[in-house]
Amino acid sequence: MNLLPTATSTDVQELQPRVAVLPVGSFEQHGTYLPLITDTAIACVIAQEIADAYPVHLLPPITVSCSHEHAAFPGTVSISARTLYAVIDDIRASLDRSGIHKLVIVNGHGGNYVLSNVVQEANVDGPAVSLFPLGPDWDRAREYGGLESDRHADMHAGEIETSILLHAAPELIREGYDEADHDSSQRPFLLVQGMAAYTASGVIGFPSLATAEKGKAILESLRSSFAAHFEVLCRLS
Repeated sequence: MNLLPTATSTDVQELQPRVAVLPVGSFEQHGTYLPLITDTAIACVIAQEIADAYPVHLLPPITVSCSHEHAAFPGTVSISARTLYAVIDDIRASLDRSGIHKLVIVNGHGGNYVLSNVVQEANVDGPAVSLFPLGPDWDRAREYGGLESDRHADMHAGEIETSILLHAAPELIREGYDEADHDSSQRPFLLVQGMAAYTASGVIGFPSLATAEKGKAILESLRSSFAAHFEVLCRLS
């Protein structure tokens, strides 16, 4: 798969998009069978689905973000929440100067809590930034895809993430996902103790349930759900 957009400046000039789409991923452990770039890959896949269906300016991904809860696992790299905020703020300012005043942040990592604050603050004077997918978007996608697990229990490297990559980028997946299920639905101090307190493998979820067919349906549902975000973001502009 190609994680980077390949549009030229001329392509953007001809499209004249009003909305930019920014994938935000992470560089963190996803067990033994999914790569450190999993969240980035998934954010890019979702963003590409949007760009294929809507007139948007697709941006390259932010590939390192707030993965501090995974720090005990080798390979994980994080930046601070304030740095992530500042990078997105700079991107928004640059887009504004180019005449694109609306931004969709496609978030692939649940630990990027600061993105909700970015969106709240950006929209004080009117719709300017949207965060996608939201919880209800993921829930609809799970139902449409026929997933057996729920969003809380299937938190990390589980049925949904593995399904998406089985469909969109199977070359990224190594052997072992069909034997890697780990149930840790009770994790009351995750933000205090980190992932390692609740999983030795780095997995919390049910990857053995994943299929490429589910992944395809998940992306179809998300592409459809995005229409409401696009409408709200552009309604008053």
